[in-house]
Amino acid sequence: MTAPRLARFGRFRLLFLMAAEAEYGPHLRARFTPVITGVGPVEGGVATAATLAGLQAGAGLPDLVVSLGSAGSARLQQCAVYQAHTLAYRDMDASALGFAKGVTPFLDLPAQLPLLIQIAGLPSASLSTGGNIVSGAAYDTIAEDMVDMESYAVLRACQRFGVPLIALRGISDGAAPLEGLHSWTEYLHIIDARLAEAVDTLRAQLEAGQLLG
Repeated sequence: MTAPRLARFGRFRLLFLMAAEAEYGPHLRARFTPVITGVGPVEGGVATAATLAGLQAGAGLPDLVVSLGSAGSARLQQCAVYQAHTLAYRDMDASALGFAKGVTPFLDLPAQLPLLIQIAGLPSASLSTGGNIVSGAAYDTIAEDMVDMESYAVLRACQRFGVPLIALRGISDGAAPLEGLHSWTEYLHIIDARLAEAVDTLRAQLEAGQLLG
């Protein structure tokens, strides 16, 4: 694996992660080079863990991981950008064994995991990660505000290496049932520009010493 290119915001080294090249538009390309993890919790978790392990053995772990891209939501503003304040794993259901839905057996972790570092002034929302594309009435079964396919897995890899995570998501779909791939890609150019603005805000706050010690 080629060593990832870490971004430097002030005195901090950042690792940016994205799931798919389609989400990495010209505005973001002007600001950083991400690791493209692939789609879904398995690919997201494997790529994040492998990248962090390689950095730990080489150049050193980053000060912060930033996972960013698109998400779906039936209740949040379409094309707006939100930071996740809690993450849930909607695929995990060991309730037949007496565990609450969303709780992974024997990990001693709650169903919703908090993200402690938050960008001031950026709206926040809860995020559900799972291996399925959510559309239409399926949103009624999910308690969280928005859905994606990688963030929870990325967080668990970051926790294993002791690196904090920020998750930024632009709402690409969810106001209407999906009709195909174009329903996801239609507004990615808008999300690209708005995610870039959020990254600029993150950079300014890091350089001002407002987020990390």
